[in-house]
Amino acid sequence: MIKLNLNDYDISIGEMAAPLRALVAAGSYTKIAVLVDNNTYRHCLPYFLQNIDFEVVAIEIPAGELHKGLDTCRFIWSEMMRLGLDRRSLLINLGGGVVGDMGGFCAATYLRGIDFVQVPTTLLSQVDASVGGKLAIDFNGVKNSIGAFQNPVAVLVDPAFLKTLPQSEIRSGFAEVFKHALIADAGQWHNLQQINDLMTVDWASYLAPSLSIKKRIVEEDPTEKGIRKALNFGHTIGHAVESVSLGITDHSPFTNHQSLLHGEAVALGIVCEAWLSHKILGLSAAELEEIVAFVQRFYPHWPLAEEDFPAVFEIMKKDKKNVGGRINFTLLPAIGEARTDQFCEVGVIEEALRFYMGGCR
Repeated sequence: MIKLNLNDYDISIGEMAAPLRALVAAGSYTKIAVLVDNNTYRHCLPYFLQNIDFEVVAIEIPAGELHKGLDTCRFIWSEMMRLGLDRRSLLINLGGGVVGDMGGFCAATYLRGIDFVQVPTTLLSQVDASVGGKLAIDFNGVKNSIGAFQNPVAVLVDPAFLKTLPQSEIRSGFAEVFKHALIADAGQWHNLQQINDLMTVDWASYLAPSLSIKKRIVEEDPTEKGIRKALNFGHTIGHAVESVSLGITDHSPFTNHQSLLHGEAVALGIVCEAWLSHKILGLSAAELEEIVAFVQRFYPHWPLAEEDFPAVFEIMKKDKKNVGGRINFTLLPAIGEARTDQFCEVGVIEEALRFYMGGCR
C-alpha cells in the first residue's frame, strides 16, 4: 500500500479493503450509500461488496458525460433523501470521473455537506479526478461549469478495477498520465517512452508518480488561482472538441464519427496546444515532433473539419479560465515546464487546429 498524504485527506494506492474498513469504523456513520453508474454496478460493485464488512445502499445512475447534469443530481439528491441519509451519513462514489465529480458535488451540497469517499475505477479518474477536490457538473453545454471545491475524506485507488476496462478507457486515462509528465516532470516523460502496448502495462507502477505530480501542484494552489491552471494543458481545445462531439452544446455534434472520450479529446488538444507552445513560447521543433509522435502512437487521427470550427470556438469562448473574453491556455516552453495564462487569438488557434487536421505536419 502506497499513501500520499494531502493536507486533510490521504490517497491510498493498493487494495481498497483495509483502508475503507478502517475509515468506516472510525467514522461512526449513521448510513452509508454507494453511488454507481450502469457500468460500475455490473463490473465493479461485486468486487467492492466482497471487500467490505458493513451495510451499504446503492444509488444507480446512467453512465456517461451526457448524464452529468442537474437532472441526474436531482435524482441523486432525491434518493439520498428517500434513503434517509442525514448529516452523519457517508457517500462512496464508485466509478469514473463523472461519478466522482457528480457524486462529490451532490454530497457537498446535500444538507450543506456530508462526508464522501472517492473510489475511482477508471485510469482517468485514478490519476486525475482523485486529487484536488474539484467537483462539477455540465450546464448549458459547458463542461464543469457548475461546481465547488470540497475535499473527500479519503481517496482509494485500487488498480484491480483497471482490469475491468476496455482499451478505449485505458487510452483515455493515459492522456492524463503523460499530460502530468509534460507539464512538470521531463524524467517521467522519458520513462513513459518505453510504453508501446497500453493493455500490458503494470499501471500500479505509474499511478504514484503521476498522482505525486498532481498532488504537488494542487497543494501549492488548491483553488486554481495560479500554477494549478497548468493541469489544464490540452484541455482548452480538448474540452471544446469533446463537448461538440458529445452533442451537449447548442450545435449539432460532429457528423460521420463517434463521440470522443475525455482523454481522447485531451490528446487531440495536447497536439494542438503543443503547436501553440512552439509558435508562442518557443517549444523546440524537436520536442513538438516528439510529443506529436507519442500521441500518434496511441490515438487514432480524429476527422476534424473546418465546418466544426464555429461550434468549437463557441465553447472555448465560454471556458471558465478565460479573462476579459480572451481565450486562456497553459502552454509549454519545454517538456516538463508549464506556463499559465497564455492568451491566444482565434486566428492562431485555427492554425493549431489545421496543424492537427493536416496530420501534424
